Amino acid sequence: MFDFRKVFITGLIALCFLFTQGVYANEEIKFVSVSWTGVTVKTELGVAALQSLGYEASNTMVSVPIAYKALETGDGDIFLGYWYPSMTNIAQKYFDRKTVVNFVANMPGAKYTLAVPTYVAEGGLKDFSDIAKFKDKLDSKIYGIEEGNDGNLVIQDMIDKNMFNLKGFEMIPSSEAGMLSQVRSYTKDKKWIVFLGWSPHYMNEIIDMTYLTGSTSDTFGDNNGTATVYTNIRKGFDKEQPNIAVFLKNYKFPIPMMNQIMDMLNKNQNLTPREAGLDWIKNHPEVYEPWFDGVKTIDGKDGLKAFKNYLKKL
Repeated sequence: MFDFRKVFITGLIALCFLFTQGVYANEEIKFVSVSWTGVTVKTELGVAALQSLGYEASNTMVSVPIAYKALETGDGDIFLGYWYPSMTNIAQKYFDRKTVVNFVANMPGAKYTLAVPTYVAEGGLKDFSDIAKFKDKLDSKIYGIEEGNDGNLVIQDMIDKNMFNLKGFEMIPSSEAGMLSQVRSYTKDKKWIVFLGWSPHYMNEIIDMTYLTGSTSDTFGDNNGTATVYTNIRKGFDKEQPNIAVFLKNYKFPIPMMNQIMDMLNKNQNLTPREAGLDWIKNHPEVYEPWFDGVKTIDGKDGLKAFKNYLKKL
């Protein structure tokens, strides 16, 4: 005998499942980022990629500590800028509480440590242990970036603990652009300066600079500041959004790609990070095609095809 009640209940369960999936799928996907050129480029490309798949996606720029608080509270879903090991002092407590997941490496082979103009290195300041020897030439200052940044915290910790005899030095916070403007101003007159440097970044193209040796596990890592950048997500996001989780696992960046995009931005101030990233991507399908391996649009269609159609309309 045909059981209408069984059919009704089965259909109701199916509708509830589809409704639940729809709620997750149509929720806005919230990237959080920091005001570093490379992270901004990666994030804006990620927003564009998800939008091409039919998702609502946004990018909110905050400081590093607020980015992690946002992931923990659910005000953010994805952060593409966890630099390991230098950011461990900020991120680890969230990993330990299991409110934030260190999901996948998106850029190995990066660099993040103290640097000097090459003429300063040639003058004898090549290692962390050399900084204090030249305190007068440096005016007892080390230049960082924005307040609350992990690199600034490392520098301040070095000073507070008198590591490398740095007691009496001052850490000068600034914006990324402000710090680089200061460095370029100093290099014109061959003045001495120690600053926070990293790669990929166009600073490596416009400044003749040398990264210092001597970093330790308590500072920028044992391998002279060599870093890996990871994608972090809020707890449960990969279960709620399995399709996006597949995309994030694929979403990786070669160092030359980032250097070239950032150089484009430096040379053309009218370009936005998204525009520069998409302009580069359009000519490099070998980079973006693997991002969409196994990825679907929000309605289950081929993700790579959707992204290619998106690029054609730009």
